[in-house]
Amino acid sequence: MYERGFFRPPQAWVGDVIPWQEDGRFHLFYLHESRRTPKIGMPWHRVVTDDLVTFTETGTALASGGPDADDFNVYTGSVVVADGVHHLFYTGQNPDRRGADGLPLQLVLHATSTDGMRTWQRHPAHTFGATAGYETADWRDPFVFRDEAAGLWRMLITARHADGPERRRGVIAQCVSHDLRTWEPAEAFWDPRRYIAHECPEVFEWNGWWYLVYSEFSESFTTRYRVSRSLHGPWTVPADDSLDGRAYYAAKSAARGDRRFFFGWIASREGGVDDGAWQWAGTLSVLEAEQNPDGTLRFHPPVELAESFDRGVAAVASGAVLSAPDGYADLVVAETAPATFRVDAVFDIAAETTEFGLLLRASDDGDEGYVLRVEPRRNRLVFDRWPRLRTGGEQWQVSGDVPFAVELERAVTLEAGPHRLEVVVDGDLCVATVDGAVTLSTRLYDRTTGGIRAFVGEGEVSVVALEVSTRETDGGASTARHDDLLVTSSS
Repeated sequence: MYERGFFRPPQAWVGDVIPWQEDGRFHLFYLHESRRTPKIGMPWHRVVTDDLVTFTETGTALASGGPDADDFNVYTGSVVVADGVHHLFYTGQNPDRRGADGLPLQLVLHATSTDGMRTWQRHPAHTFGATAGYETADWRDPFVFRDEAAGLWRMLITARHADGPERRRGVIAQCVSHDLRTWEPAEAFWDPRRYIAHECPEVFEWNGWWYLVYSEFSESFTTRYRVSRSLHGPWTVPADDSLDGRAYYAAKSAARGDRRFFFGWIASREGGVDDGAWQWAGTLSVLEAEQNPDGTLRFHPPVELAESFDRGVAAVASGAVLSAPDGYADLVVAETAPATFRVDAVFDIAAETTEFGLLLRASDDGDEGYVLRVEPRRNRLVFDRWPRLRTGGEQWQVSGDVPFAVELERAVTLEAGPHRLEVVVDGDLCVATVDGAVTLSTRLYDRTTGGIRAFVGEGEVSVVALEVSTRETDGGASTARHDDLLVTSSS
């Protein structure tokens, strides 16, 4: 994989990211998942980036405390600075240490750095566990921030009530401190009584709006946000409250100037195959948030990623029309695509069109490949593929009752007229964005080669512009002319 704009350490995976921006540089602490058996203890590692495209690994930031320590596993937390000292708050867990509920105990721990985050001094005396009313086995992901209006520090903690329906005990607990050493329990910060837990919480203020971001630990496994005019709520639910789909998780943010970036991971699949179960941890991926006038957010990869693609492979001039009022038509954009490429397409959708989109790594006849399907009638973007999972040797023995990869669906408003579909493919990673606002990330494992096609089903689209680009170092791609494109249809 020619990995720019994404990051995965050699022979390991990126877990939850703890971003910190200082002097224009992003310091991205992350849970370094080796997937080794037996377990060796989870450490924090750190990568740094100035341009959001190239990432430099600096190695272990906070090592496992060892097999006998509270922090055998160093899990998610946050970083703040006070009086020139960096403070790191994190989750400690040791599977051999049990809470009162009989499950592996989770604790909040504290470390400080006086040398610019190069080394950290642990402070075991500052360790504390769940306060009254919460499960001892779920007390993690401390997010610390300064509340200047109240003159104190607040800590948000992923927690669960000690009683209530098993799948609806999730709560964001809160503690407060005046010195970053002694913490006292406070009223729960957010208590919707929904889902198993609300992981990796954070809050921030941006241009007069407050945002609460969390990763929903449920059957959905996605990062969501809420918005308010006040730190103390009430928190409202945007019409589209998610950052991405099922494959993008545990995103937390950092700002540089008036730009805000979210750093999450695209999950890998077990066995490195399309039908493998989603796994915990994967590859670091960055999304940028932009504000709408009503305070809601739109998400897309940063422009720096698009600008890292500098060489045209194929371009479709304006004017190509795909029309199939009661059928299907497609257009060959590139017969063979490189391993890493970007597609930037603008389609003008006729009213009442059922679907259109792009085929990626498609077979020569376009019958097999990955599908990014935009469905105006249903106002959604979905990820699909053919062939789907085969359940037997007969023609009908295919998972045809599955309309698409059901966890990979994003709602998007699609009125008649022009819409932009941008796609970045880098090895087995795929990130698609509609109108610079709605993003869907996933993996492409089974098919490693093939072409690119545009298509329409039951309707008409005009290809206003379509360009495929790669990076100069990728090589091996040829440039196709608009005159060489082939349009096929059936009805």
